[in-house]
Amino acid sequence: MKITTHKILNPEVQEYIYRNTNNAVSKLALTKNPFPNIDFILILNQIEARAKSKEKLSLWFNIRNIIYPSKISIEQTSSEATAQYKASLVSGKSLIDMTGGFGVDSYYFSKKMKVVIHCELDVALSEIVSHNYRLLRAKNILCKFGDSTTILTSLNANVDWIYIDPSRRNENKGKVFMLADCAPNVPSLLPTYFKYSKNILIKTAPLLDIAAGLSELQNVKEIHIVAVENEVKELLWVIEKNYSSTISIKTINLKKESCQTFQFDYNSNVIANLGCPKKYLYEPNSAIMKSGGFAEVTAQFPVEKLHQHSHLYTSDDLIDFPGRVFQIENVINYSKNEMREHFSKQKANITTRNFPDAVETIRNKWNIKDGGSRYCFFTTDMNNTKIVLLCTKIN
Repeated sequence: MKITTHKILNPEVQEYIYRNTNNAVSKLALTKNPFPNIDFILILNQIEARAKSKEKLSLWFNIRNIIYPSKISIEQTSSEATAQYKASLVSGKSLIDMTGGFGVDSYYFSKKMKVVIHCELDVALSEIVSHNYRLLRAKNILCKFGDSTTILTSLNANVDWIYIDPSRRNENKGKVFMLADCAPNVPSLLPTYFKYSKNILIKTAPLLDIAAGLSELQNVKEIHIVAVENEVKELLWVIEKNYSSTISIKTINLKKESCQTFQFDYNSNVIANLGCPKKYLYEPNSAIMKSGGFAEVTAQFPVEKLHQHSHLYTSDDLIDFPGRVFQIENVINYSKNEMREHFSKQKANITTRNFPDAVETIRNKWNIKDGGSRYCFFTTDMNNTKIVLLCTKIN
């Protein structure tokens, strides 16, 4: 059946979907299907997928007659914010998206490229994306279904960029995984890709260890660690044919009204400046934490690190810092007397860094409830002393 005549596009069905977007699907499922000639599960999926798109994909959410894939596909797709960032990394006339999916990345790539080719193995999803692109007036995206490597080779033409978002073949594997375990198998296909483009952009989940990725990939030029509101969403690997120089690590924390960035060279061998707690405390954002550039922070900001393995920083003067900032009100030793004096039946927001006890263990041991305006960091200082920093949050 052609998408343009799909029953889900019936005006009455669309109105039902729009009217119930904010309602719980679990409750709707218990009601009578108002459209007996259409599978109710299909309608409920559209409602749930659309609801999940409200914040993540506002452009799609606000256009009538958009057709959504499964809710899992919506959960796995790039957000508009991260897709726009990816688009800022490419330039030229042509790009082929080898793992098109719901097409969010391809859409934003099309804003930078004259021609974008969207490849998708699932013919039904490919048709849905093509339909949606017509509604989005994305006229320079060509949707092709089938194996992306076959599509690339059959084109037999050079493109300015190849984009790949490989997916894990076996979701039951442990947390540590290799790119060779994904589809497509990028490490083995790199020689093929380089026949058609000198620029490759790869998106991976933040789960992938940077050192492990570098052990599998050749010619890596840049690694971008992208976070949204302090949650790392993806790693982007910029690969250039024959590149063999310094690898640049770039961290980005996309916030509603600002963007925190930090950059350094991989394996720069910088030695961290250590110091005792001063007036202010700084906790790097999640993108910097993922990057491992802890010593680099002391090289680029007028701060000192509390300990080689305590990824917290301090200074006497308040600075603009890519992360959370606190004022240190008191520093106490982690001892029975000090804890009883300062934590008697009080609430606190607890963070541990390079500390033997977990947050829950500390709460249970000292009967500390969560919440309040006090922020406490349990950590180890440069003299290997276990300390607690009592702070108030600045930002």
